[in-house]
Order: sequence, then C-alpha cells, then structure tokens
Amino acid sequence: MTVQRYIFVFAGFFIVLSLALGVEGSPLFVSRWALAFTAFVGLNLFQSGFTNFCPLAVILRKFGVPEEGASRTR
Repeated sequence: MTVQRYIFVFAGFFIVLSLALGVEGSPLFVSRWALAFTAFVGLNLFQSGFTNFCPLAVILRKFGVPEEGASRTR
C-alpha cells in the first residue's frame, strides 16, 4: 500500500471509531466529546488538501511506506 492509501484507511477508521464512541445511540458510546476527534480528522484532511502537508504522511514516509507511483511488486 502507498502513503495515500494508508491515509485514507487511517482517516476512515478514526472517523468511524470516533462516531461510534460519540453518538449517543451507539452501543459503544462513551462521550459526545469523542466527536471532537471526528472534527480534528476532518479539519486535518481539509487543510491537507490545500497545503499538501499531512503529519501522518510524514510518519509513514519515515517508516518506509512507498509514495504513489513508486515501483511496487504485487
């Protein structure tokens, strides 16, 4: 997988998790404050679209995850 795909997976997972923890009807409900994490992920994706800077991408690159378009074997 590439950096971009990992970002999509992480963002989607954390949004679903924070919604499950923050929506009162959920069996996993903890606190409505968990929805703040949903807002954080959304705002980070929003600013990343304009600035092309994503903290998760920096971390993934340091771990050696290939960029989009890099040669990869299947």
